[in-house]
Amino acid sequence: MALTPYMAPDSMTQTVPTQLPAEWRDFFALTKPRVMSLVIFTGLCGLLAAPGSIHPVLGFTAILCIALGAGGAAALNQWWEADIDAGMKRTAARPLPSGRMNRTDARDFGVLISAASVMIMGLGVNWLAAAILALSIFYYAVIYTVWLKPRTPQNIVIGGGAGAFPPLIGWVAVTGEISLMPVLLFLIIFMWTPPHFWALALFVKTDYANVGIPMMPVVRGEASTRRQILAYAVLLVPIAAAPWLIGGTSYVYGVASLALTLAFLALSVPVAFRQTGVNDTMKPEKRLFAFSIIYLFALFAALVADRVLANQGWIA
Repeated sequence: MALTPYMAPDSMTQTVPTQLPAEWRDFFALTKPRVMSLVIFTGLCGLLAAPGSIHPVLGFTAILCIALGAGGAAALNQWWEADIDAGMKRTAARPLPSGRMNRTDARDFGVLISAASVMIMGLGVNWLAAAILALSIFYYAVIYTVWLKPRTPQNIVIGGGAGAFPPLIGWVAVTGEISLMPVLLFLIIFMWTPPHFWALALFVKTDYANVGIPMMPVVRGEASTRRQILAYAVLLVPIAAAPWLIGGTSYVYGVASLALTLAFLALSVPVAFRQTGVNDTMKPEKRLFAFSIIYLFALFAALVADRVLANQGWIA
C-alpha cells in the first residue's frame, strides 16, 4: 500500500511561500542537526564503551552511518509532516514549510541517505549493526511519524525507542552481538525520552493543539503530564544505575549516574507540583528540558570515562 504524506485539515493549512531553490544548508537542516548531535554522541559512546576494539576507520564508518541513518529518518519525518510543521511556530521556518524546498526532493534525499547508511554499515562493519540501524530508521520514519504521533498521546512513550538505538548500534558495531549492557543503554534513553520531551511539550502545547497532534499535555491535560514526568524521573534512577548494578561498570559511572539522575529528579519535582499561571514563563519546565539534554551527554560521557579508566588499570 502506497504511503502519502500527512495533509493538514483546511482549518490549519498555511499558505506556503513561493518555492526558492534549495541550498545545501536546506538539505543539512532536513537532518535535524541539533538532534543528530545527541544521536552521534550516544552512538559514539556505545562504540567506545563496548568491550574489544575496532579499527579507527571502521569505527568512523559506523558513526558516519549512524549519523546518515538519523539524518535520513529526520528528512523523511519532515517530508511527511510538512503541513504540520507549517502550522507550528517552532517549525514553520524549516525548509519545506518555508517554501525553500519541494517535498519530492526531501523524500528522495531521506530515502537515499537512509539506504546508503544501512548498506555501508552492513558491507563495512557488520550486518547485525546494519539491521538494527534499518530498524531504527523504520521505527522513527514510519512507526512514530506515520502511525503513533498523530494517533495517540503515548506517541513519545512508544516512539522513544527510535532515539534509543544509537548506543546499541555503536556497541554492536564493535562486538557483533547484543548483550545486556547495550540493552540497558537503550532502556536509559527510552525512559529518559518522555520526561525530556514532555517538559518541552508543556511550554509549546498550543502549537501541538493547533495542528491536532495528540501530545500528552493536549489530550490528558497538564496535571497528568506533570505527574508522569515525575514518575519517569523516579524510574530513571535505578535504570540509569543498572549498568553499575550488574557489574558492567565501576563506581565511577555508578556515582555519576546517581548524582545526575537525582538532580534530574530534583528538577522534576517543581514541574510535577505546579500549575501554569497567567503569563507564565514556564521556567521550571524550561530548566528541566535544558538539563535533560546536559544529563544525557554527561551520563554517557561518564560511561566512556569509566571504560577508559578501567582500560588504563586505574580502577578495578
